Amino acid sequence: MRRVSVELGVNRYDILMGHGLQEELRSFLQSRKYSRRSLVITDSNLAPLYGHRVLEAVKSAGLEPELCAVPAGESSKSLAEAERIYTQIIGMGMDRKSPIFALGGGVVGDLAGFVAATYMRGVPFIQLPTSLLAQVDSSVGGKVAVNHAMGKNLIGCFYQPDAVFMDLDFMESLPEREICTGLGEIVKYGIIYDSEFFRFLEENSTGALNLEEHVLLSMVARSCEIKAAVVAEDEKESGLRRILNFGHTMAHAIEQETGYVRYNHGEAVAVGMVGAAYISRDMGLATKEMVERVTRLIEALHLPTKADGCTVDKMYAGIFHDKKTVNGKVNWVLMEDIGKVTVRDDVPEAVAKRAMRAVSER
Repeated sequence: MRRVSVELGVNRYDILMGHGLQEELRSFLQSRKYSRRSLVITDSNLAPLYGHRVLEAVKSAGLEPELCAVPAGESSKSLAEAERIYTQIIGMGMDRKSPIFALGGGVVGDLAGFVAATYMRGVPFIQLPTSLLAQVDSSVGGKVAVNHAMGKNLIGCFYQPDAVFMDLDFMESLPEREICTGLGEIVKYGIIYDSEFFRFLEENSTGALNLEEHVLLSMVARSCEIKAAVVAEDEKESGLRRILNFGHTMAHAIEQETGYVRYNHGEAVAVGMVGAAYISRDMGLATKEMVERVTRLIEALHLPTKADGCTVDKMYAGIFHDKKTVNGKVNWVLMEDIGKVTVRDDVPEAVAKRAMRAVSER
């Protein structure tokens, strides 16, 4: 088992990763003064796979959990679905010390965290991420949100979990596409923070795709260490934390234009990273060789480098709905080297559109 601490003062918490963490979860719950009433939020795909196992682990700690399964997919990350959950937990009589568990990927984690943050102005929240993407990205850092028709994650807040339990046994049910989408976010960490980690991924791309034991644990642990270090320094994205958005400005525009159904998040981020690399090159920040290394690794991990179904004009309009846009200026995270990025708000429209054209045309 590996442990990574997210040092946030009074909001400090641990990330535990390994196989079969039911006993660790039980011990953690017994050490806290939670109310007995609790809710495990998951989705319709995961409920029959892991719902009973988690309910039993929570019950073994003396709690009385109920299960809430939302429809699988991005459409569940909505105010309407949140309201349905509020109705259930009010009916259950949950109070301010009643914990909410998020058993699932990024959609479930964001939705459950949003409900936990807003019900009675905040109740305990424990992340149980089941996808590679959620384990290395959305379950760590405390961003919780729901979507709006005009943009992704526009309605949300910062709300840290009490703990994150990353049971690698959940990886057994992941289809290849879900493995690849997690790898998209993992590549990002190498680009923004750690050139040696990027090289590790280049040298172990096959092992990464096959989730070989030593490669999987190394990827998850290093990704969490990097994100924990960044979040500890900048919890609410006023400075350094913005580097975690490398590739995301264009990715969110791609997801919005394609209705959140054609590409999953990691795939859109992969395309967005290639686009950001092109912009970095055209701005004189990155070399052609750096861009080629990024593109080769993304392709080796079976991720897309172009987005079908997107137009330059709509993609460009979409970036102005991004949360990183301030006073009409888009804050682009751009490469200076493998392992080093910078934030710029002076990218000319022509440069941005040229990169968008390159990743949207075959």
